[in-house]
Amino acid sequence: WQTGLESFTQNERGVTANIKGSNGETETIEARYLIACDGAKSLVRHSLGLEFSGSTFERMFYVADVEIDWKYGTGGLFAFLMRENLLIVFTMDDDIRYRIVGTFPEEFSKDEGDVLYEEIEAQLRKDAQIDFDITKVYWFSTYKVHTRHVDKFSVGRVFLAGDSAHIHSPAGAQGMNTGIQDGYNLAWKLSCVLTERASGELLDTYNEERLPNAVTLTQTTDRFFGLIADPNAFMAFVRMQIFPLAAKFVSGLEAVRRFVFPRIAQIAINYRNSSLSKNSGSFKVKAGDRMPYFLIDGKSIYDLLHEPRFHLLAFGGNGIESTDDIFVIHNLSFTNDVSKHFGTDDPFLVLLRPDNYIGLISNDISTTAVHTYLDKALGKVSS
Repeated sequence: WQTGLESFTQNERGVTANIKGSNGETETIEARYLIACDGAKSLVRHSLGLEFSGSTFERMFYVADVEIDWKYGTGGLFAFLMRENLLIVFTMDDDIRYRIVGTFPEEFSKDEGDVLYEEIEAQLRKDAQIDFDITKVYWFSTYKVHTRHVDKFSVGRVFLAGDSAHIHSPAGAQGMNTGIQDGYNLAWKLSCVLTERASGELLDTYNEERLPNAVTLTQTTDRFFGLIADPNAFMAFVRMQIFPLAAKFVSGLEAVRRFVFPRIAQIAINYRNSSLSKNSGSFKVKAGDRMPYFLIDGKSIYDLLHEPRFHLLAFGGNGIESTDDIFVIHNLSFTNDVSKHFGTDDPFLVLLRPDNYIGLISNDISTTAVHTYLDKALGKVSS
């Protein structure tokens, strides 16, 4: 806390960073790599000269966490559809505290840091048009919505993650988990390189896998944001007249729920086009997909996968044995649930990466196939 990056340099051996502490003194830190998690105004991104192209929605947004006494009681999510403004109120974890997200009118001209809470509440009362009493305010803030992403996630030994690499509208509530996924994707690869289980070339797949996700995310959140907040006359008509009727109908369809939930929950994100994904055989689940959820002996398959290592799952066959400590072996029974998810009745194996995405899926039940994959994926480690 209260420590900032002043500057950094890098060469083929590592990174040198100058850090200023809360006491005003500067410290020099040398490391093999630098990961920039320094937010939307990232000094690291600016220093690297990376593009951060996109757009800005000029209306001022406000957000507040409050306790509300109103006719709706506690719990739930409430969207107040308007022609020009946006207002969404939804419960937090204790059903008493609510998060409020809304917009000021286009003519509102104050700077972000100059907005008073009283102005937020006045706008809230005007837009909601119902009686309520805000009994406690935990915090509030104002901001403008930007949609931007870098043209690449790394330069040399320096990597970007989270808001330093991509920012987008709050539509769909995707921001925090996306940043966490950036970090996890990079962390297991860095671990392999730093412990000399993989060559430095493995780190190139961080940009390969996460940049397409950032591009897709900014596009989809932009579209959804346009539906709920764009003041354009046509979009306002769709929002006010068509969307409420359509939402009531489609939200009741099981097929729609099965499509929408994995995308909102981000479990539909995949790396099928990654150089780390290899399919050998025909399966409903593909290499690059997140490991699907199902039960084995009455327990979640994920109960076996807490340790952040490579996991080799062998379904059916005579089982697999190995002394290789780079992966953990699980010889599992072939059940109807397994057959349904993977679309096969024959024995097969799945090699999971430490982030529980499928690296290899194969009907060759042998460690030979696994070692061939790992040799190519992790690369030759130089001495």
